[in-house]
Amino acid sequence: MSFLRPEATALLRRWRGVLGGGAVAAIGLWWIFTSYGVLGWIGWVVLAAGGALAFTGLQRIRFATGQDGPGVVSITEGQVAYFGPLTGGVVALSELARLEIDHGAKPAHWRLHQPGQPLLEIPLTAQNAGALFDVFAALPGLNTERLLTQMHPHGAHIVVIWQRDAPLARLTPPR
Repeated sequence: MSFLRPEATALLRRWRGVLGGGAVAAIGLWWIFTSYGVLGWIGWVVLAAGGALAFTGLQRIRFATGQDGPGVVSITEGQVAYFGPLTGGVVALSELARLEIDHGAKPAHWRLHQPGQPLLEIPLTAQNAGALFDVFAALPGLNTERLLTQMHPHGAHIVVIWQRDAPLARLTPPR
């Protein structure tokens, strides 16, 4: 039995990262202002960690766009799978070549390119699509702020968010 309305529970669950980071930062501040010696210095570290947790929580809130879209996203052992009513597929994260967002699709879709595999399109509103934040954030060289900014429609076009650097060709001198 819950003492909170379902709407309040959903709101707290959505903001849990920010609230947790704020609580950690508050403990750090308390240690800074009430302690002496080593614990006071540790308070600064705890304050910074709380700020980082709160910042990450805010990014997750900006990434979440809803869960009422078609299909389900599953992330298992380095693979992203999408099971939709009309399409679906799997992409290995180690083989991911390009990440795009298509604002022309309704709802907007993530487009994941893997060489030799069909294009995987995942609606931003698919169930469990919020778990893609951690996957995308782990891509080398991805600009998270650009990713979050491009999630909001800027017209009906496709935007490349991230692309794996092509390996440099070895130059051999002509013989």
